[in-house]
Amino acid sequence: MKHDMKTAATAVLGFGAALVAAAPAFAQTVVAPAAAPVVATVNKGDTAWMMTSTILVLMMILPGLALFYGGLTRSKNMLSTMTQIGAVAALAMLIWVMWGYTLAFGPDVTNPLLSNFIGSLDKAFLKGITPASQAATFTAGVEIPEYVFVCFQMTFAAITIALVLGSVVERMKFSAVMVFGLVWLTIVYFPIAHMVWAASGYFFKAGALDFAGGTVVHINAGVSALVAALMLGKRIGYPKEPMAPHSLVMTGIGTGLLWVGWFGFNAGSALEANGSAALAMINTFVATASAALFWMLAERLSGHKGSALGFCSGIVAGLVAVTPAAGNSGPFGAIVLGAIASLICFMAVSKIKPLLGYDDSLDAFGIHGIGGMVGAIGTAVVYAPSLGGPGAADYAIGAKLLVQIQAVLVTIIWASVGTVIAILIAKAVTGLRVSPEVEVEGLDIGEHGERAYN
Repeated sequence: MKHDMKTAATAVLGFGAALVAAAPAFAQTVVAPAAAPVVATVNKGDTAWMMTSTILVLMMILPGLALFYGGLTRSKNMLSTMTQIGAVAALAMLIWVMWGYTLAFGPDVTNPLLSNFIGSLDKAFLKGITPASQAATFTAGVEIPEYVFVCFQMTFAAITIALVLGSVVERMKFSAVMVFGLVWLTIVYFPIAHMVWAASGYFFKAGALDFAGGTVVHINAGVSALVAALMLGKRIGYPKEPMAPHSLVMTGIGTGLLWVGWFGFNAGSALEANGSAALAMINTFVATASAALFWMLAERLSGHKGSALGFCSGIVAGLVAVTPAAGNSGPFGAIVLGAIASLICFMAVSKIKPLLGYDDSLDAFGIHGIGGMVGAIGTAVVYAPSLGGPGAADYAIGAKLLVQIQAVLVTIIWASVGTVIAILIAKAVTGLRVSPEVEVEGLDIGEHGERAYN
């Protein structure tokens, strides 16, 4: 009996040892179950932040830009300026949901070459978008409701066309502004936005750095403003008659609203409530502060007193310059970028503009165009990790500089040609410019039958 039990135990132990020895080979034959596909989720915190950012950008337009620009005009054109800005922004919102969103961010067109420059019309009138639709962010698996993305980008289109008007106020017909806005958005803004920000866009694929709109918004608007001003001609009496701002208080209030709203513009462009948004946030603080003080310093070094207008101009110059670099720079790189942009914009406004004699009424080109160029090109430098930027360890400044310069040059050319076409169409349809009598009396009365002040 004992012998039998011993024999059985030995057999069991032998069988167990054989199983252990065979386990690796057995394991190799087992097919691991397929990993479950990653389902992109919507985070309520990201969604809330993006909805807030969208409203902040709207605040930049109304009342921010309207007060900023309106205060810089003469009192007889205050309401005209504010009305043009508000109305063209409203027009942009309607165009955006009809055909703008799909041209900028819609599905690719069938022609692969054309898809570099424009989207298809598959989402015209927001076709197929529902409350359940989602839009990608910069993090895999993290998305936001597509309606929120549509609204956020809609405000960018609205403020860009409004910025253009800074060069042509006090002499352009209201009807001409509306026709110009419709054409310009369609042939200039939507293609540039697609090229830079859409996944199939030419400059997106080339690796161009434009966090929140250095090329898409500011160079685009600034260059278009200069071309429009040149085609429209100078205001009656410019530059011999004084045309000082009628209310720097209004301009100061508008400047503050712009700076606050710009956090939605820059930090919101991270598309998430995360560290990238936080980086954009601190850069929007410090670059702007640097630019504001350096503009006043430039005034002082030029033999003038540091002015409230200079402080406001510096703030906007800093905001413009840091826009493409907001999430692409370290804080100290942003400080330097803001200072440099402020000094260059000061020279453009105070020296180059009088020398060339063009009438850019509110310096849309001198600040947005020039500041946007400095910011877009400078972003290639401050992106370097050696300067505190978020670039990879092997980041090459030279190669990125070439991409940034190419993006700047293409934007300048595209905006220039498109603006010429838009102005010519507006002129053919509306006559473009108000009569000399209306211009002298003021566009508030002549175009709208109202006065800002009674």
